[in-house]
Amino acid sequence: MSVFSELYEFNEQLILTLKFSRSSMDKIAEPFKYMPKILNGENVLSGNDGKIVNDYLENLGKTDALSQIDYLSERKSVLKKYKEDSFSDYKKYSSLYVKIFFLIGVMVAVLLA
Repeated sequence: MSVFSELYEFNEQLILTLKFSRSSMDKIAEPFKYMPKILNGENVLSGNDGKIVNDYLENLGKTDALSQIDYLSERKSVLKKYKEDSFSDYKKYSSLYVKIFFLIGVMVAVLLA
């Protein structure tokens, strides 16, 4: 969840930077936790999620600023969808884990009593 959230925020910052100023991607990625690692080529996600991140990075910095803005704006909606999907999965599974551990605690209390 946090990787896609950071990727979405990084995308927003990159669009603003390309429109109004010129900074390096490394400088834009500094405040984030995962983005510097992703830009250095580390795989922070595996499977299909990792492929999505790699596809996103594939075209960064390869064309002029106007083409980059168009590309990033198009990717914005896709990243927002992944961000929302990962957040809903996180909410669903975190609630499930809390319930499971609560039931385990109740079972242990019953067995000890």
